[in-house]
Amino acid sequence: MTPPASPPASLTVAFTSSGLGEWTEPEVFDVTAERIAAYAAATNDPIARHRDGTVAPPVFAVVPVFFSMAPAALSVAPPELLMKLVHGEQDFRFHRPILAGDQLTVRSRPIGFTGRPNGPTVVVHAESRDRGGELVNEQWMTAFFRNVDAGEARGEQAPEHRFDDTLREQAPMATVEQHIDEDQTYRYSPASGDPMPIHLDDEIARMAGLPGIINHGLCTMAFASWAALTGLADDQTERLLRFAVRFAKPVLPGQDITTRMWASPQRASTYHFETSVADTPVLTDGLIELR
Repeated sequence: MTPPASPPASLTVAFTSSGLGEWTEPEVFDVTAERIAAYAAATNDPIARHRDGTVAPPVFAVVPVFFSMAPAALSVAPPELLMKLVHGEQDFRFHRPILAGDQLTVRSRPIGFTGRPNGPTVVVHAESRDRGGELVNEQWMTAFFRNVDAGEARGEQAPEHRFDDTLREQAPMATVEQHIDEDQTYRYSPASGDPMPIHLDDEIARMAGLPGIINHGLCTMAFASWAALTGLADDQTERLLRFAVRFAKPVLPGQDITTRMWASPQRASTYHFETSVADTPVLTDGLIELR
């Protein structure tokens, strides 16, 4: 019997704190109804104002800032670690929804990192502002670098959004079941602007140690966001203040997911959620705050 392979040793690398707090150059993103509608269709979103391109789905907020986040993370982590970068957590704060016709100015900055033997994290804070300079949304992305040890911690960490494990003993406020289509990743990639090959090329995904092509984590998060809006907010995108998750396991095309939502015992209009494939959580530490 062949013994199991040992996990790869962590590579010790030096992260730099000199880039912490430094914004990327501002970029301008024009929001069109066609771009919104394409994103809604690519995430099977049933909400009418999303489908017709009037109001953007919540997770669409990542599209304008997507290409500024990785450079922000790699101003702290060595650029050669790009292929080891995995999306660990995402936390959105919505000052208002994105609307067709908006012109957004976006930028990102790394705010902190932690060193761990199994892989360090870098936290990136991004913002989108309208023509008048008013904040439309903020987001915190936690990037995880596999099999690397940065050896220290500097700066700030992302805001907390822990799940209370005792909530599982209670009946959920809402449960939404959804299906990830076989072609989901091929539709989501052009709609979101995410070209990562592990979502599009089976061979590359297997070379990366995955069972095959996996669904984009943000696509799974988008499914959970419309589950929250339909299950708790009567389809009213304007009511969503905060939406945060930790990406725990990959979802494969063709799988069914179930999102369960519980009311917070401490805070009004606040809910915690998990999204699972069968009994395996894939999105954990989920947090929803509503107006």
